[in-house]
Amino acid sequence: MARTLPTLPIRDERVRDIAVAAAKGGGGLVGAGTALAGAAIGVLAVQARLARRAIGPRRTVPPYADGRYLPAGIDTARGTSLRLAVLGDSGAAGLGADDAASTPGAILATALAAASGRTVVLTNTAVVGARSSDLDSQVSRILAVRPHVAVILIGANDVTHLVPPQRSVRLLSDAVRRLREAGVEVVVGTCPDLGTVRPLATPLRQVARRMSRELAAAQALGVREAGGRPVPLAEMLGRLFADDPDSFFSDDQFHPSTRGYAACAQAMLPEVLDAAGVRREHPRAPRPLTNRVTRDHDGEHLVEM
Repeated sequence: MARTLPTLPIRDERVRDIAVAAAKGGGGLVGAGTALAGAAIGVLAVQARLARRAIGPRRTVPPYADGRYLPAGIDTARGTSLRLAVLGDSGAAGLGADDAASTPGAILATALAAASGRTVVLTNTAVVGARSSDLDSQVSRILAVRPHVAVILIGANDVTHLVPPQRSVRLLSDAVRRLREAGVEVVVGTCPDLGTVRPLATPLRQVARRMSRELAAAQALGVREAGGRPVPLAEMLGRLFADDPDSFFSDDQFHPSTRGYAACAQAMLPEVLDAAGVRREHPRAPRPLTNRVTRDHDGEHLVEM
């Protein structure tokens, strides 16, 4: 009978150490070495290869959702437009969503337009495969459009590429600080729970869960210190994805599905509305309409992972 390994605990002192190391710009912490005591590196390497094989190569691109979003049923919105920016990785880009309206940026833009009664202009600079080290260039690009609110989703690729967590947190904090110094309100969806990814087998799943949740907790500390608004996606959505992976994951079993992105956007919406100075009158975001999206090009700025 196979022995069931316990879920690895998230240690507060390690999260604190990661945040302190990030603030000081130092090293000394490892990304995976202490995540599972006694686990053979060879076993983890084999399981990682099997997981990549199960997930398979990427065959699609994220839907292009940049454009102007008007409140439903209104031809001319009141006041000046609100500018919403989305930065980060494939989760921010919406890889796995059925259409442009189902990407997290489009859902948030539609909900923000409905709640404010104003036109929302969405600009997305997220890149598939991006890590925290890619945020600096994305911030430079997004500052050109002078957004009012920026939403960042980042961290999963840092974990899968074994980026030291203190480096990930420092780079994210630097990006948030740059945006805040430019007058942009920032909402950060912290690293998702990678332990919910079904192709990952034990003990790799436990390692991924602990690494991603420790990174998320440290991200939250760094983001808050830099003046941003962290949203703990792993804590809020991990159980949903774990209990019903067929609904919340797309066909590749790694990226969220349309339903998964709706849950992600719903979790971030209160902070986005608060960041934009909009009173939240409705408990749920309205379903975005595809015909509200204005497309300017085919999204060629997105690159392969």
